[in-house]
Amino acid sequence: MTAEPREGLRDAGLYLSPQLTDVAARLNTNESPHRLPETFFDELAAAIRDLPLNRYPDGSMRGLREDLAAMHGWTPEGTWAANGSNEILTQLLQAYGGPGRRALVFEPTYPMHSRIGLLTHTTIERRPLPADFVLTDAEVEVARRTAADVVFVCSPNNPTGNPQPLTVVEAIADALPSSLVIVDEAYGEFAPATSARPLLDRFDNVAVVRTFSKAFAMAGARVGYVLAAPAVVGDLALIRLPYHLSAPSQTAAIVALRHRTEALQLLDAVRTQRDRIAAELAVMAGVTVFPSEANFVLFIPPRDPTLVWQGLLDRGVLIRDMTGVVPGALRVTAGSEQETDLFLRALKEVLG
Repeated sequence: MTAEPREGLRDAGLYLSPQLTDVAARLNTNESPHRLPETFFDELAAAIRDLPLNRYPDGSMRGLREDLAAMHGWTPEGTWAANGSNEILTQLLQAYGGPGRRALVFEPTYPMHSRIGLLTHTTIERRPLPADFVLTDAEVEVARRTAADVVFVCSPNNPTGNPQPLTVVEAIADALPSSLVIVDEAYGEFAPATSARPLLDRFDNVAVVRTFSKAFAMAGARVGYVLAAPAVVGDLALIRLPYHLSAPSQTAAIVALRHRTEALQLLDAVRTQRDRIAAELAVMAGVTVFPSEANFVLFIPPRDPTLVWQGLLDRGVLIRDMTGVVPGALRVTAGSEQETDLFLRALKEVLG
């Protein structure tokens, strides 16, 4: 006899992204190719050395929330942090989804939105994005008719790379005043002009989710945060686990915020390689490339994408197979200049 998990759990499968260390260019998980400057690590090392790790961390994360709020011109009471943006999304669905409640997802988009819905017993309502992946007034009407308890908007959208019009996000929030509109801005620093942050001044049902993993080059620290109405943050405080964000993680985020200027400067180098990739792909025979304002590029090769993916891996370049999300598509992270060289050279060889 063995214990049986809840119904449907094992059907979910594992969420996996290959973490191969023996490749020359690992361009599959949208990490930053650059480290923060050494001054950051020196400051972080000194700060962690002084931490009282024999004591629990600040469960309210007061210092981090105050610094994040100051950066965004928001209130600490409306700011919350957790172990990566995925934990933030999970907490939001624990509070506003759950059994008997529904979340609306416009696909193709970040698969974790649906997966977290499954894991929190939230019913997922899936609706297609337009052919260009950009939300329109038609999707506002879809949201109105669906009247889900939670609506997900990913901007810039992963894996397509395009931001969503702020006017459409605003219209969805206005149409569903009793629903929570979650705007996943994991790549928001790459497209600041389209951020939903200004909507927080007028809408109590909008939550803007961000991460330190991309723009702050801290994927290994696992820190994400949300800006929302204080009432929403109060609900998250009710369901979070005690002391859920460790003292080293809080400290790393606080120190990183002091180096925000250097972090944002790294974005320019990433954008340069992203635009270079897009431009080179655009002139390759038979390749379809999608415009991106994130740190990656989605494209459809003229040959079997699985064979192209394997051919790149055989040449030391690991990218992401997105065929399960966008038919025939692969996604490549904008890496360093050297990594981009390797990718482009390998792709030309594979495509012959």
